[in-house]
Amino acid sequence: MRSPGVLVLAIVGAGLLALGGCGGPAAPGAGAGPGGFPRPAAAGEVLAQGLVLHKDGEDPQLCLGSVAESYPPLCGGPPIVGWDWATVEQSERASGVTWGSYAITGTWNAAVFTVTQPPIPLSLYDPLRVDDPREDPQNAGASDEATLLRLQEKLHSADYSPSQYTDWAQAPILSDWTANGYLWVSVIYDDGSIQRFMDDQFGTGIVAVQTALRDVD
Repeated sequence: MRSPGVLVLAIVGAGLLALGGCGGPAAPGAGAGPGGFPRPAAAGEVLAQGLVLHKDGEDPQLCLGSVAESYPPLCGGPPIVGWDWATVEQSERASGVTWGSYAITGTWNAAVFTVTQPPIPLSLYDPLRVDDPREDPQNAGASDEATLLRLQEKLHSADYSPSQYTDWAQAPILSDWTANGYLWVSVIYDDGSIQRFMDDQFGTGIVAVQTALRDVD
């Protein structure tokens, strides 16, 4: 198994590859990016579990991908609207940066996350475990590791690769790795359209898409 790999947009810190800088908000709205990669919006509320990072003079961002273990941390993500540090607990601040990890319910319009309910610190949150059946060895994919690594390189060179993007708010893919006979791809949000897109591009049962934002039942 190859360790989870982050698709590279920029280098942030010695030896750390991350998905890009903390850029400004992208234009809202669902649609498709380069190469026809879907950009789905959520029809209802979604749950996010991640780090909120707020640099002085900039909009707060919701980090759903990799986070550099520095002080303060380095990460980026889509803008988060309706965030108020005065209403949440367990935040930290250093060098003009405020941050904390939370479970947050809100809406997703394919570019911006909007808070709709009071956030809960992740240390106090007890989520129900969501198992992906494709992680079970009994449901292993049919592709061998060498084949998956070749497909991973193809994914990295595709028109919709994150190298096409200049900030996290627009990057369609958070990370990718190989495990249990699949090429796993983590995205901000998938309503099923990204999985269908990957099936069309690579074949059914090869790429397993996982969504960071989950629909609230």
